[in-house]
This record gives sequence, C-alpha cells and structure tokens, in this order.
Amino acid sequence: MLIGGHVSTAGGLVKAHERGVEFGCEALQIFNQSPRMWRPTQWKQDDIDQFCERMGDGPIRSVVIHAVYLINAASRDKEVRKKSLASLAHALRVGDAIGADGVVFHPGSTVGESLEESIDRIGEAIRQVLGESDRCPLLIEDTAGAGGTIGRDFHELGRLIELGGGGKRLGVCLDCCHMFASGYDISTADKLAEVIDDWVSIVGLERVQVLHVNDSATPLGSNRDRHAKMAEGELGTRGLSAFLSEPRFEGLPALLETKLDADQVSIAKDLRKKGLAARKRRKT
Repeated sequence: MLIGGHVSTAGGLVKAHERGVEFGCEALQIFNQSPRMWRPTQWKQDDIDQFCERMGDGPIRSVVIHAVYLINAASRDKEVRKKSLASLAHALRVGDAIGADGVVFHPGSTVGESLEESIDRIGEAIRQVLGESDRCPLLIEDTAGAGGTIGRDFHELGRLIELGGGGKRLGVCLDCCHMFASGYDISTADKLAEVIDDWVSIVGLERVQVLHVNDSATPLGSNRDRHAKMAEGELGTRGLSAFLSEPRFEGLPALLETKLDADQVSIAKDLRKKGLAARKRRKT
C-alpha cells in the first residue's frame, strides 16, 4: 500500500512533489486547478517535465488528481453540464501529461430529478470525457449519501460503471469515511471483510484503484461527509487499522485528505502496521 495524501500545488507541480517528500508520502493527490472555480490552470511544460522526472526517481510512486467540486455530471442544466464535462476532460488530459494513476471525481447529484435519469446522464458524460483523453483512468468516488448525491452504495457505483462503458479506464476510489457514513459498517477487520466481499460480488475488486483514508466525525449511517483527524473519529484506531491492512487493497494508493503533515502520514503508517500485526495474530 502506498500511503500519502493530498498536497497543495501552490507554486507548481514540483513544489507539490517537494511537499509530499517532506511529509513522507509514497503517493500524492493534487487538484489540477482551484477546486471551487471553473477556470483551468495551465501548467508550464517545464514544470510538468520536472515533475515527471522526479516521479520517476521516487520515493513517491503514485500521483492522483482530484477533479473540482463544482462538477455535476448528472445535471440537466446545459451550462453546468457543459462546464462539468469540459473540466473533467481537462483533468484527464492533465492526468495524461503527468502520468497520473487516475482522476477522482464526485459523480454528482439528482437535483430533484429521478435517480435513473441522473445516472443515465452520468454514464453518457463518462463515455464522452474518456473519449477525449488517451490513458488516464477516471475514478468514481463513493459518496456519504447526503441529499441527492449519487454513488452512495455499491449498486449505484456498479450501475455507473456499466453505463460508462465498463472499460478498463473506468474505476472507483473508495473513501472509508464515506462508506461508513453511508451505512457500511467497516469498524473492524471482520466487518470490513464482509463489506468487501459484497463489493467483489456486486462490482468487482479490479475496479478499486485508489483509496481515501479519512476518519469520520459522524456516526455510522449519518450520511454526513465530515472528516476527523486520523484515529480521532468514529472509525478510530481499530477501523482505520483494518482498512489500511485489508489484504485486497495491497498495492493501492491510500490517500489522506485531512490537513496533511508528516505526523498524519506517520500515524497512518503506524495504523497500517498495527492492522497487519493484528491480522497475523488472528491467523496464528
């Protein structure tokens, strides 16, 4: 598992890489532009080239882009939809340029429309934006389930993948805080294993390509997306240790989204070690 987190790109891509190294990251997540504005950032080619060179040298082995929060691929509003698809396609092209392992995006919300119609529109949007880029995967993030957000359960995520064409470039980013808040009890290793068994039967393990590692400030099934500091929320040490040591997640980028520093990354690595040790004890 490649443990890291979300870092600022203030000052450019190379500065983002430097921050990741300073914090002890093995993987990075970045915004390709301001997350609350439509205007795209145009990275200089020299910055891209230097970033790619540093990524090739290590110690960071994965970079993921998080698309802007404004995107709603389910919207019927022509202007919102046009901007959403343009922003998502731009993020994928940036991902192509920097060798990203994926662009994570929130699929959108129904905004009073029927769920099936909204999901259909997201599927159409996914097919369109994937056709406008070459390599970078598109990763649907599960949601906590507030309001009309789409992607709150495994069946909805599976349906989005199906309608999006089901190709190899289409995957999922699982957020443990969102899973817990949407009603999936992953608070122990045994409970997590049952949930992942369900995921495998409904969607397929190969679709999980990135993890978001966030503790939850709200209880199971709250449908509220509120992050807590590592091991200080409702999932706590036991839940996060289980998530970070789940054997079927081996090799994946595991990204923290709370305010990142070396201490938070170190805590995550320690929680993984505790989880692995606990699993070893259970086997013996």
